[in-house]
Amino acid sequence: MAIEKVRAYFEKLGVADRILEFDVSSATVELAAQALNCEPCRIAKTLSFMLDDGAILVVAAGDAKVDNTKYKAEFGKKAKMLTPDEVEQLIGHAIGGVCPFAVNDGVKVYLDVSLKRFETVFPACGSSNSAIELTTEELEKYSGFTKWVDVCKAWE
Repeated sequence: MAIEKVRAYFEKLGVADRILEFDVSSATVELAAQALNCEPCRIAKTLSFMLDDGAILVVAAGDAKVDNTKYKAEFGKKAKMLTPDEVEQLIGHAIGGVCPFAVNDGVKVYLDVSLKRFETVFPACGSSNSAIELTTEELEKYSGFTKWVDVCKAWE
C-alpha cells in the first residue's frame, strides 16, 4: 500500500509520527478539508500530468485551478492529466492518495506558487484517508521538488 511507502520514507526523515489518518475519506479537497476541519484552500492537492519525458506532479492549493496558458508557457505543451490507471502505474500512488512523497523514480515534482500564501498546508500521504501538516519549507524538503512554478489561476 502506498501509505506504507510514504510512512517508511517519513520514518527515515523522523516525521512519520506526524502522519494523520482518518476514519473518513480525504480523497478530494472538500473531503480532506472536512476531515481536517480546515479551509479547502489549505489542502495541497497533487495533480499528475504527462510530458514528453515522463510523468510530473504539480502540487497546488486546494482552491487553485490549472491555467492552460500558464501551464503551456512553463512546460511547453498543453496540460494532459494522467488517467487513473496511469497515475498508479507511473506515480506509485492511487487517485485520492497521490502525494509528492515516495513517488516512483523519475517523477519530477513542481510546487505551485498558490501554496506560498499559507504557513502550513496539508498534502496527502499515499492513501485516501491520510494527510500531513507541513510548512512550505518542509514541503520543499520532503518532496524533493524541482522548482516553484506559476501554472494555476482562480486562487488570487
